[in-house]
Amino acid sequence: MLRFFRQIRQRLLIDNKFSKYLLYAVGEILLVVIGILIALQIDNWNDFKKDRGQEKELLIQLKSEYQSNLAQLSAKIDLRNKMITASHKLLDYVDNPQMRSTDSIMKYLGFTIITPTFDPIVNDIISSGRIQLLQNPLLKEKLSRWTSDVISVTEEELEWLKYRSNIYRPFLEENISIRTMAYHNWKNGLMENFQLDRAINIKFELAESKRNVDPSVLLDNPKFEDKMSVCMEISMLTNSQSISLRERISEILNLIEKELKRFDS
Repeated sequence: MLRFFRQIRQRLLIDNKFSKYLLYAVGEILLVVIGILIALQIDNWNDFKKDRGQEKELLIQLKSEYQSNLAQLSAKIDLRNKMITASHKLLDYVDNPQMRSTDSIMKYLGFTIITPTFDPIVNDIISSGRIQLLQNPLLKEKLSRWTSDVISVTEEELEWLKYRSNIYRPFLEENISIRTMAYHNWKNGLMENFQLDRAINIKFELAESKRNVDPSVLLDNPKFEDKMSVCMEISMLTNSQSISLRERISEILNLIEKELKRFDS
């Protein structure tokens, strides 16, 4: 093909048809440019198709991950609601001794020593640069803020974890039988909330203490109601942050679903 074009140029020069040669040369250049542009367009289209395929795979992955995050976060919110209810009930027992019963006290005490912690699936799309595959700017913005949004919840969780480990649990160990508390926690099914697989049946062999343990002694301790107030306060604040985060997860999932529908249309 190149040889054919070269022969035409030589014939025009030999015939001294310079204007026609010039016109022909311009046309030849235009053909080359058009060919290059077509080749680039084909490459761009292939890259676009490849990127969209990777984007769809990423969206499917994100959907699965954020559905798991939503389910886990909702479970932690439910557990903290039980902590709040338990703290409130125990404070009622402090104010109204005639309402007390040993089983109820032990049941509610178990909920005040749990430490629900949100451990989300963290995708590496920011550090890996894969976020650039996503075409929806609002979705990219919300995913970019995900880590900082999670920190607002985990900071409050850490606050309760430190208080529970350093102050509240030592206080309980000094004023009540931890053995009896553990027995009631398993008896009331509290520990099932923390099993990875609830279908696995674990038989708890520890019996309650044979010593006469009167939980009213704990409730009559002036410092106990302070501990319950802290438990309720931190749990409510953490849940407030968690509910906001749950709404943001729902927004992310809605945007992901909208983007996936675009591929099906």
